[in-house]
Amino acid sequence: MRIVIAPDKFKGSLSAPEVCAHLEKGLQHGAGGNLDVIRIPVADGGEGTLDAAVGSGFTRRTATVSGPTGQLVEADFAVRGHEAVIEMATASGLALLPAVREGGRPNSAAATTATSLGTGQLIRAALDAGCRRIVLGVGGSANTDGGAGLLQGLGARFMDSRNNELPPGGAALANLHSIDFTDFEPRLVDTRFVLASDVDNPLLGAQGAAAVFGPQKGATQQDVDVLDAALARFVEVLAREIGFRAVKAAEAPGAGAAGGVGYAAIAALAATRRPGIDVVLEFTGLAERLAGADLVITGEGSLDDQSLLGKTPMGVARAAVAQGVPVVAVCGRTTLEQGQATAAGFEDVYALTELESDVDRCIAEAAPLLEQLGTQISGRLAADRLARTPHTKEDLHV
Repeated sequence: MRIVIAPDKFKGSLSAPEVCAHLEKGLQHGAGGNLDVIRIPVADGGEGTLDAAVGSGFTRRTATVSGPTGQLVEADFAVRGHEAVIEMATASGLALLPAVREGGRPNSAAATTATSLGTGQLIRAALDAGCRRIVLGVGGSANTDGGAGLLQGLGARFMDSRNNELPPGGAALANLHSIDFTDFEPRLVDTRFVLASDVDNPLLGAQGAAAVFGPQKGATQQDVDVLDAALARFVEVLAREIGFRAVKAAEAPGAGAAGGVGYAAIAALAATRRPGIDVVLEFTGLAERLAGADLVITGEGSLDDQSLLGKTPMGVARAAVAQGVPVVAVCGRTTLEQGQATAAGFEDVYALTELESDVDRCIAEAAPLLEQLGTQISGRLAADRLARTPHTKEDLHV
């Protein structure tokens, strides 16, 4: 029997590859080691995208880049041939802020000064590796700089009215006077970018990067107002340098992603925005690898109404159902009714909370609990197969 395991991470507990490993251990235990299991860790374009790429045959590379507050960090990216996958959070992520690393919360200073510079430097590292198609997975960013730092990492210079370079961060863009693209990376002309993001917010205004996501990064209401005005100034100056497309890009769905990195990618790198799960399923080759499968198992930490809006389990379920392969979900907890799960394509949903009602223990002990679920799933598969197998008279003692 062939089973494909294609889950996202269980946030706060296990990475997607770890979910695959523990689930397979339980499955094989329940089946006596007789299963043909294919592991395909997946993600929706944010955290975990890099693991999905490496699990699909990409090679992990490492570069030393500037973190969101200027400290040097070792950031990974993935390469396969002329294609690269960059997970922005490895270079410019919220989790890299010193306060967050120490168990605290991001503060106002970080919200206004954090930069996406390291992400631009990662793109340069991918170009150095010979890549000319780059998937930029955004999510979990610390910055609200409109992607100005990213462009600086690629050679652009942001100047004030006295021709001094601006300090990092979104708030500094209020003093932007000109952008010098003289030393902008020439290899970008021959490079295609895909912006993997489910965020459809514009750059500015009440639904923009600062207003919606700034508070999550430590921004006060005053900071939000300052950042939004500074980003508007960025659009104005960039439009003088590259034309009206800079204004149009600010209104594009996804421009507000990752503190406005989506904007810089669309306006200056001509990136094509696509749903993160679609991009990941494409480079993992999930559809092709479903051939001959008897069952697909997907899932994530919390299976809820947000999952139904196009997150990883839904993307995997669509691919499985399209090929007539039954699919079940595993998760830490679920708030879905049976009818919702069935309508989404899941034949069944297995939650860790069915085994352990204490959510904190589920998080802490996700690995052994997943193994128990895997054994449980194997048992049900065996029972279903037995129920479908024709019996002889001897079997039935007739």
